[in-house]
Amino acid sequence: MESRESLETLEALQARHRKEQRDLVSRITQKKKNATKKTRKGVVEECERLDSELKERQAHELAALGGENTGDLLVSEDEDDSKDAAPSNGVEKAVEALSISPAQSDSGTQPTSQEQNAPRKRPNRAKARLARRAEQQQAAVAQAAEEAANLPDLREQERTQMKGHFGRYGLQEKEIRADGHCLYAAIADQMDTRGLDLKPKIQPTIIGEENDLPSYKQVRHAAADFIAQNPDDFVGFMEDPLDVYLQKIRDTGEWGGHMELMALAKTYGVKINVLHGDGTINKIDSADDTANEEEQEIWLGYYKHSHGLGEHYNSLRKAP
Repeated sequence: MESRESLETLEALQARHRKEQRDLVSRITQKKKNATKKTRKGVVEECERLDSELKERQAHELAALGGENTGDLLVSEDEDDSKDAAPSNGVEKAVEALSISPAQSDSGTQPTSQEQNAPRKRPNRAKARLARRAEQQQAAVAQAAEEAANLPDLREQERTQMKGHFGRYGLQEKEIRADGHCLYAAIADQMDTRGLDLKPKIQPTIIGEENDLPSYKQVRHAAADFIAQNPDDFVGFMEDPLDVYLQKIRDTGEWGGHMELMALAKTYGVKINVLHGDGTINKIDSADDTANEEEQEIWLGYYKHSHGLGEHYNSLRKAP
């Protein structure tokens, strides 16, 4: 039973990978279709990044499964045995009729009619096929594991690189739970530790008192409200209709990205610096032109490989 579950797990992983690839093709096609001359370069770079990240993640998932024993393939023995029950061809019958056992050769006696009519044992072709298929499957998994073993440990590399950048900018990391709200929770932590108010410049249009909401939820509503009041700046990058997109921001655990960071920088009047493992810093200003010298800065750490759920943001506080 254990081998059956392992095989089904591998098949499910492969099926999910194929679906993810189809979904990404559809997503990239839609993004390029909605791109304008002004945004085309950024959209192309984003599409290339999404494709690269999907391939890397799928390779690591397949490698992680490579250590498991795939076991025998699931083939009905009753079905294969019924195929083996077919009569042998004429050549096989002729050879069987002329065959002489060692006992007969030594004694010179002929087999009795009972011995002649006894059913002859045929090789189990079903088991042979199962064995061959299992060997092929195990060889494929072993090859994937070998290829993955030769890949660099991207998670460890990213962690090490990020730690090296913290001292350069006088930062220390505050780990944020990876639950889909990490971007908003990291923004909330930054605003709080730097003495900034979560109340946006544009008043949120939510029901009830905003202070009753958790801090990350207040940030979600602030982002959604700004996008709702400035739809022309964002709808070209959305895969969903505006109302559906806003509902996901406000009421679900949908991950946030560059659009939400832009909205939050503007509605809070802050400059958001996003530090990457390779040392790149994405700087998102609150104004459309040059940044205001008096503009408050907040820092986030962006991880692409270090968390199992995918992309992740941590809060980068000022080091004491």
